[in-house]
Amino acid sequence: MNVSEFLANLVIPLNLSITLLLLAVILLIVRWRKTAAILTIAALAWVVFWSLPTTSLWAGGLLEQRYPYRAAATMPTAQAIVVLGGNTANGRSNWFEPLDPASTVLRTDTAAKLYAAKRAPLVVVSGAALDGGVSEARMMAAALEHQGVPASAILEESQSLTTHQNAAYTAKLLRQHDITAFLLVTSALHMPRAMASFQKQGLNPVAAPSPPQIVVPDQPDFSFWLPDLRALNASRSIVKEYLGLLVYWLRGWV
Repeated sequence: MNVSEFLANLVIPLNLSITLLLLAVILLIVRWRKTAAILTIAALAWVVFWSLPTTSLWAGGLLEQRYPYRAAATMPTAQAIVVLGGNTANGRSNWFEPLDPASTVLRTDTAAKLYAAKRAPLVVVSGAALDGGVSEARMMAAALEHQGVPASAILEESQSLTTHQNAAYTAKLLRQHDITAFLLVTSALHMPRAMASFQKQGLNPVAAPSPPQIVVPDQPDFSFWLPDLRALNASRSIVKEYLGLLVYWLRGWV
């Protein structure tokens, strides 16, 4: 695990709260009681804050609504559909509801619908093998073929490990094929960073996100203000996405 991955995991609300509590215990042992008390309060406040559904709905919603979801038939036509690798909450339709495999919407599902609606004649899939096995690009290509997209209509970019590399390597591939107009597919939460990364490469994609996942569930007993484990789990991706935007800005990638 490199430093970036370590910091990304450290800022996850539950992980950061546990870290602060451990530091508080150490400080208490060395009799820095006031500092230990402050860290304890901060740790508890941080985890409670992110366990409230209203926090995820607000913070996640700011990202998801930056590029609103549109049905495939209403999207403009282009030369290609670019799909980025990654898995946000297993494609679940709503982060505040139990995972229902029958209702999941993956990025490849969104791309397949765009292809079926004749929005573009070509699909570019981008993503390396994160575990040293089969690349995400190859797996996405197989999923698209299973949904009716012919292999001849799919291009694979299988080197990228990050969103920045997705944009850089895909930009090179698109220019090799003289593609300037394309639809960009990723999760709604990830779309702001993805769009900024591709724009930094001098490209002008059209956002075609998968449906938003951080939405108020259709449950009569749903509470915005009661701590909820699913809301705390949702905070992992939300906080990491904001951190990703900050890091990309600092590194000049967006």
